[in-house]
Amino acid sequence: MILLDLFLGFLKVGCFAFGGAYGAIPLIRDVVLSYGWLTDETLTYMIAVSESTPGPIMVNLATYVGSSQGGFAGAVLATLAVVLPSFLIILLVTALLQTALKNKYVQAILRGLKPCVIGIVLATGIYMVLGNILPLGKKEAFDLRALCITLLLGVLGLLWPRLRKKKLSPILRILFAAVLGMIFYA
Repeated sequence: MILLDLFLGFLKVGCFAFGGAYGAIPLIRDVVLSYGWLTDETLTYMIAVSESTPGPIMVNLATYVGSSQGGFAGAVLATLAVVLPSFLIILLVTALLQTALKNKYVQAILRGLKPCVIGIVLATGIYMVLGNILPLGKKEAFDLRALCITLLLGVLGLLWPRLRKKKLSPILRILFAAVLGMIFYA
C-alpha cells in the first residue's frame, strides 16, 4: 500500500508542479505532510539538502522520501512518479513545438502563468525564512542565529555585485550559508 501511496502522491506533484522545483515545494509539502511521511522540520532540512546536492530538488526529495518510506522500491517509484508527467509532456511538446509556440492562446497561457509561479516561489521562500527564524509550535520562540545568517546572506547578496562587478554564484551562496551555519550552530 505504501508503494502505491508513494507513486500516486508524487505523481500528483509531478502533474501539478509548474514552474520548476521551487514552485513544487508547496505541493511536495502538502503531499508529504498529509501522508505523515515527514515532519515539517525534517522536510525543511531535506529541502536544504536536496538543494545543495546534484540534481533537481523534486527528484532528490522524491527519492529521499520514497527511500525512507518504502526502501529501494519506494525510492524508484517515487522518483519515477515525479518525473513521469514532465517526461511525457516534453515528448508531446517536442512533437508539437513548432505550431504550439506560434499559437496566441498558448502564448497567453504561458504569460499568465509566469506571475503565478513567481508568487509561489516568493511565498515559499518567505515561509521557509519565517519558519526558521520564528519556529511555530516549538519551545523556542525566536532563533537569533537563523536571523543573523539570513541577514548576512542578504547583505552578501546585495554587496557582492557591487564589489565584484558580477552576480554571486549559487554555489558560492550555498558554501557561504554552510560556513555560516557551521560558525553559528557549531
